[in-house]
Amino acid sequence: MAQMYVVKRDGQKQEVKFDAITRRIRRLTDGLDTRFVDPVVVTRKVVEGFYSGISTSEVDVLAAETCAYMSQKHPDFSVLAARIAVSNLHKNTSESFYETCRILHGYVDPQGRSASLISQEVWEFIEANAQRLDEGIDYSRDLGYDYFGFKTLEKSYLLKVNGKIVERPQHLLMRAACGIHAGDLEAVLETYDLMSRKYFTHASPTLFNAGTPNAQMSSCFLLKMQEDSIDGIYDTLRLRLMFRISFSLVKSDDELQIQGSSPCTFNMLLLLLVFIVCQHCCY
Repeated sequence: MAQMYVVKRDGQKQEVKFDAITRRIRRLTDGLDTRFVDPVVVTRKVVEGFYSGISTSEVDVLAAETCAYMSQKHPDFSVLAARIAVSNLHKNTSESFYETCRILHGYVDPQGRSASLISQEVWEFIEANAQRLDEGIDYSRDLGYDYFGFKTLEKSYLLKVNGKIVERPQHLLMRAACGIHAGDLEAVLETYDLMSRKYFTHASPTLFNAGTPNAQMSSCFLLKMQEDSIDGIYDTLRLRLMFRISFSLVKSDDELQIQGSSPCTFNMLLLLLVFIVCQHCCY
């Protein structure tokens, strides 16, 4: 039988070593209940899903998913799953907040258009204070999330370039702090520190958009119907769209292009749906 091997992040092939996997998992079990969380047992289950040529990044994903499944036995497995997933993300992303923001600021979309994911004002602030901002980040705090929390950040909050996540959770918090307090370094560092230690957090719209070119950071807003009539309905719709347009641009060239604070927005479809509903209600 051919020897099973894994492919490392640098492309090198290496023989599968049970003990090496166990050591990696054990390093992430600090503070967990050892009566339930046994790295050897976890490794045995992970190895069952191996195939020759599996990448080390895929090994981490498999290990994290295995631990997430085992969280039915004890909640510490969810913590371990998150730590493995975070460790994997750290290995695939830059440890420099400045370098991460440089990548985000220089992003060019698939059509070759400049589509910076960081506003010019915030980028200039980050560039001017790169060393202090990098020194102010504590990446060990990324290990404080449980698996569900981390996967939520990974899916919806952390910024991506060409479909690949480039931010770490601590980058997200520092970006939000910079977006809110650009120009005041001490306020940025204080806000980041308090958020990363979980003393408070900002609402999702703020975390999504702070520091981006179209930073609509309101948590929420309420609109009442202007009047109980067709005119009133459309006046209210117009106000709603004016709020939305503050961080989303709808334009038309040879084909319809929608560019906003996230890669995909559905304003045009929603607008057409409203027109269709209103049209049917009028008959």
